Amino acid sequence: MWCDPTVTQQPLLDFRSDTVTKPDEAMRAAMASAEVADDVLERDPTMHALEERVAGLLNTEAALWVPSGSMGNLIALFLHLRRGDRFLAAHGSHVLDNELGTAAWIAGGMPHPMDWDAGPGRMSAAAIHDIAGSEPSYHGLNTTLLSLENTHNAAGGTVMPLEEHMQLIAAARECRLRVHLDGARLWNASVALGVAPSELTVGVDTVQVCLSKGLGAPVGSVVAGTEDFVTEARRVRKMLGGGVRQGGILAAAGLIALDRVDALADDHVNAKLLAEGLNELGWSVREPETNIVLAAVPDVRNAVKMLGRLGIQTGPMAGQVRFVTHRDVSTADVKETLHRIGSAS
Repeated sequence: MWCDPTVTQQPLLDFRSDTVTKPDEAMRAAMASAEVADDVLERDPTMHALEERVAGLLNTEAALWVPSGSMGNLIALFLHLRRGDRFLAAHGSHVLDNELGTAAWIAGGMPHPMDWDAGPGRMSAAAIHDIAGSEPSYHGLNTTLLSLENTHNAAGGTVMPLEEHMQLIAAARECRLRVHLDGARLWNASVALGVAPSELTVGVDTVQVCLSKGLGAPVGSVVAGTEDFVTEARRVRKMLGGGVRQGGILAAAGLIALDRVDALADDHVNAKLLAEGLNELGWSVREPETNIVLAAVPDVRNAVKMLGRLGIQTGPMAGQVRFVTHRDVSTADVKETLHRIGSAS
């Protein structure tokens, strides 16, 4: 694909994930001055304010801060599933491939990966009916949950359109399934579609959203649902070791992060710029829908290594090289990335 370049001392350009962002001075100042209390004993006021704000944005009754999106997803699955229940999720979903099997190990569920028969990262309503539309025999699996992911990471940050979302919700209800939404990058989907986040949570029982990806907070996600769900979720969070004390220091960063949702549009523009430039250089790249660019190459491991020697940090994803644009990568950085790759070809 290109010649073996000499290792240089050029500044690193980090496209490994939108989790690598660092809090800026405004966010650090908010963290330093946050009003705090012991959230386990009495509720931290800043954390409570964050939870109420997220619940409002998602149009849920209540919400709970958690240290990570993986914990938020696990809490939801733990409370939705009985041991041995089957749950459906699109092939490559984060809850299937990137959470160390906790959906089965701790939540006790039997995962069933669904083919992408409706497009990259997306399953169809018909497929849900095929799996869960009839009563199982007494020795068969009880299918009780549909887990959605929007955007779908392993498919390249693909967005589930609102109409398809509603079709899946309707199919789930017809099949008597509860619905959990892994919305780690739901903010990106909202910006890409030009709709409020609450429009993308219609009909779900629970939803998890991340603050420490493109929005730039250093730590934290939020899991949301009914008041009763959040009451139980708080207990499970404690059981999993996720109870916090003066959590307002972290919640303050989350409140600042929520002010920056609209800025995700810049990441999407940069992703398209990067994809177009890579295609012009002879790479095979599908146009991104949000901030994730997947490049098909003959040897992923070697490509990641060679990019690293150019000072461009990437990673493997679904058998391809993944670039993720974020608030700490500028348009100039994207152009510099393309320049380095082009010069080494």
